[in-house]
Amino acid sequence: MDLLSGFDKAFENRVRLQIMSVLVVNEELEFNFLKELLKLSDGNLASHIKALEKENYVQVWKGYNGRKPLTKYSATGAGKLAFKKHLAAIENFINKQK
Repeated sequence: MDLLSGFDKAFENRVRLQIMSVLVVNEELEFNFLKELLKLSDGNLASHIKALEKENYVQVWKGYNGRKPLTKYSATGAGKLAFKKHLAAIENFINKQK
């Protein structure tokens, strides 16, 4: 079996890995909080979220808080499962290298 077969290409990028790490342990997070936490620009966060959304790993909610636009993100069930499988593949890879 190929040692790299369990790795998910969606999580190869450091930023997407960070986004999923945070979303898996939080029910939902607002755009600005996530942006500040990960020290990303608006465009950088948006592009990585879009890539995860395309894989159905992240759900996006857009609404308003009064008149102010509000965007929230959460990990989908499929996203949580894929992320856990990716982490297991990393752990398996590391253990095979010992």
